[in-house]
Amino acid sequence: MYKYSNGQISLADFKQPVGMHLKEDNRWVKKAQTIPWSEIEQRYAALFTNRKGNVAKPLRLALGACIIQAEYGYSDEETALQIQENPYLQYFCGYPGYDDSRLPFDPSLMVYFRKRLTPETLGEINEMILSTVRKETPHEDDDDHGDSGNSGTMIVDATCAPSNIRYPQDASLLNEARENTEKILDELHDPADGRKPRTYRAQAHRDFLQFSRSRKKTAKKIRKAVGKQLRYLARNLAAIDEKLALGRTLSERKHDRLAAIRTLYGQQKYMYDHRCHTVPDRIVSVSQPFLRPIVRGKAGKPVEFGAKLDISVAGGWTRLECFSFDAYNEAGNLPVMAERFREREGYYPSQILADKIYRNRENLRFCKEHGIRLSGPALGRPKKDEVRNKTQDFLDECERVEVERRFSLAKRKCGLGLITTKLRQTIAHSVAMSILVLNLRKIQCALLRLFALLALWMVSQEKQPLFS
Repeated sequence: MYKYSNGQISLADFKQPVGMHLKEDNRWVKKAQTIPWSEIEQRYAALFTNRKGNVAKPLRLALGACIIQAEYGYSDEETALQIQENPYLQYFCGYPGYDDSRLPFDPSLMVYFRKRLTPETLGEINEMILSTVRKETPHEDDDDHGDSGNSGTMIVDATCAPSNIRYPQDASLLNEARENTEKILDELHDPADGRKPRTYRAQAHRDFLQFSRSRKKTAKKIRKAVGKQLRYLARNLAAIDEKLALGRTLSERKHDRLAAIRTLYGQQKYMYDHRCHTVPDRIVSVSQPFLRPIVRGKAGKPVEFGAKLDISVAGGWTRLECFSFDAYNEAGNLPVMAERFREREGYYPSQILADKIYRNRENLRFCKEHGIRLSGPALGRPKKDEVRNKTQDFLDECERVEVERRFSLAKRKCGLGLITTKLRQTIAHSVAMSILVLNLRKIQCALLRLFALLALWMVSQEKQPLFS
């Protein structure tokens, strides 16, 4: 069940020990004042349909802990400790006063916070925050309607959020799968059945260590090591099938792991028999079988392993448009992003700045029908007498840098550069949370600039003489 909190309190009402004086201009105090906690709490409370049971942690503590973790990259344990020790973080999380006597919550609850705050919920929270900010500050594109009624600029691009996994080498993946099957076989075996099926685990471990410690791994050595691990794994899977045929059962988690290992074995066996290195929906992690290799073609990192996502930047604010663990062509999402822009603003953007990959025939036709200018050169060979507007191309590239800047900041400061969560739902939460924190940082920077300008203006007024 869920119980509503007391809402936003002022810093003056925050109970502080004698001698502690918190400052109003602290970044966490200002950040807490920019978030519409009451509106978000109504959306969060709808997730709890059962009126019985233990009372869940309030929204402000759950969302605040996730924001703090994404801001600093803390672990679950460190996040709880930092909230316990820092009075500003306690005010941000909705505490009535400073209390360092106990942890705010058990660190394991962070997993449930991430599961409840889904990307859809975080997207709605992001829109609530942006709508609150836009009410206080006029939108820069409101008075820029063109002849077609369109207005504003939307910048789109795609990237990959790499997960924290070991580089997927075939021999190491098969060795990890073999070790997992050995544990499953130990769980399924009953001493009453007699002798445990032979797995040759010691010999298999020695073979893998001998291969992994060799300095020069030639193609012949790699193929030989992969073949050995395939045969060990096939023997273990056959023994597991015999145990399951006797009526033995596995937990849901072990059953999913076994299914992933079977798929991995089939893929590796196919590549070994056909002497190839590609297979559809290739598994790159035994513990996270939903991850896929994402070909990026970047220098130094041609392939990344994680989730692929599309973002759009409009009016300086970032939104998560598409998210998938499978590789996809981002050009197909352009019409959907333009339609979402129209639902929010009431009109289409006057121009869309994107890479050349977005400039296909379908997208050009869509933009022409709705009066949208799509940046980039025309398809095919340039015409004989065509004169490109190089000034407009240069301005488009300069403006399109904004989306690259958003990616850079999100990966360096907001946790998008390396996703450490392990579950499918929690990885999606981490990606959506990084976009939310990215917008909060922009709001914070805008407030700091406003306060700095206000302070300079007040200083200038004090220096002016009373009588001129």
